Amino acid sequence: MKYQYFETLRKNSDFRSVYNKKKSFGDRYLVMYIKENGTDTIRLGVSVSKKVGNSIVRHRLARLIRESFRLESHRITRGLDIVVVARTSLSDKGYKETHQSMVHLCKHFGIYNDEENLT
Repeated sequence: MKYQYFETLRKNSDFRSVYNKKKSFGDRYLVMYIKENGTDTIRLGVSVSKKVGNSIVRHRLARLIRESFRLESHRITRGLDIVVVARTSLSDKGYKETHQSMVHLCKHFGIYNDEENLT
C-alpha cells in the first residue's frame, strides 16, 4: 500500500480561509471543512476544542484523526485544504469510529476514491 503524505495547516489564517469558504459537512463525531488550494498537495488541519476534554484526550483524538487521514491519503483527491474538527461525542471513542467517520465525510464530499491503484 502506497501512502502519500500531506502537509499540515498551522497558521490561524490558513484555518480561517478554509472556514470562510463555508463548504462543510459533519456527522456524529467529526465536522469537515474543505477548500481547493490550487496545488497538487493535500493540507490537513485538525482542531479539537477544550470542550472535548483535557489535553491528554485532545492530543489523543488529534493523533487518531491524523493517522486515519494518513492511511487514506492515497485515496483522497489532491489539491485541497481540509480542516477536521472533533466533536465532544468522539472523546470516548477509538480509532475505528474515527476512521469510519472520516471516510464517510470524504465520501460525502466526493473526494474519496475507492480504487486502490492511485498514484
